[in-house]
Amino acid sequence: MKLDHPIFTDADEARKHLEAQRWPHGPNCPHCGNAQADRITAMKGKAHRPGLYNCMECREQFTVTVGTVFERSKIPLNKWLLATFLLASSKKGLSSHQLHRMLGVTYKTAWFMTHRIREAMKEDVKSSGPIGGEGKTVEADETYIGKRETPREYARPRARKNWKPTKSGKAGGAEKRIVVGLVERGGKARMFHLQNATASTVREVLVRNVTRDTTLYTDESRLYVETGKEYAKHDTVKHSAKEYARRDGEIVVHTNTIENVFSVFKRGMVGVYQHCGEAHLHRYLAEFDFRYNRRMALGVNDAERHDQLLAMIEGKRLTYRRTGEAGHA
Repeated sequence: MKLDHPIFTDADEARKHLEAQRWPHGPNCPHCGNAQADRITAMKGKAHRPGLYNCMECREQFTVTVGTVFERSKIPLNKWLLATFLLASSKKGLSSHQLHRMLGVTYKTAWFMTHRIREAMKEDVKSSGPIGGEGKTVEADETYIGKRETPREYARPRARKNWKPTKSGKAGGAEKRIVVGLVERGGKARMFHLQNATASTVREVLVRNVTRDTTLYTDESRLYVETGKEYAKHDTVKHSAKEYARRDGEIVVHTNTIENVFSVFKRGMVGVYQHCGEAHLHRYLAEFDFRYNRRMALGVNDAERHDQLLAMIEGKRLTYRRTGEAGHA
């Protein structure tokens, strides 16, 4: 889909396209849920803007943006669709500075738009269900990125004042933000921001998101030792001994898939966004999860990914006050 497509240049065409994605079987009233075609009428005449409907059940008026992340926005709908397409099709993300230059809006407006779009990208884990299953493999790992803004809580007090753990003579992940990632081979990925990575917090992430009949692959971290016993099979690779893959019959034991997910995420965060407030990290994780779970390898092209995003905008309103002004990127 080219950037000069009518839905990106004409607000009326953008509205029609959004209606087709959100209401494939005709308008639905967001106030009372009425979907009867003979009980919903399109408001016509110069006194009414295009796309305004009236529900004869609850007597409320509505448009396709009511109840979505686009609601009550003064930005033309074609600019919203262009922003969603650019963010959905850019593998490593798109900065708000770049977006404000491309759309001709202020930086503050572009920043708010990107956060609203990320809110739409967030998937409902409860409705989508856990990943993995019988005969399937899930890789789990944790990574550390950026400087923490909230103090880390330790299980035991440290003996020396200003003590910091070391890793190969460096500070390691002690003062960094913790991200735990799960990925099903040939399937979907999920990343989570944790305040502290312990055996119990990591177990909670695993048991809520991966079924017990799954084969689990991790590195030699002690975080997964006990939890791994709850799964059908748990194998590890020993990175400290320079082992990154091991053949077990016809199966190759490795965590390279989740490492690749982290690689794209970090390249985007460091190279594109450069800075992210810790309070907003969960939205950036949702953004990278959304694109990975609809990647070309799964047969989803840019246009289809964009349309899937437009179908997810309902019920996810985000106001500027709720978003906050910290963490601009």
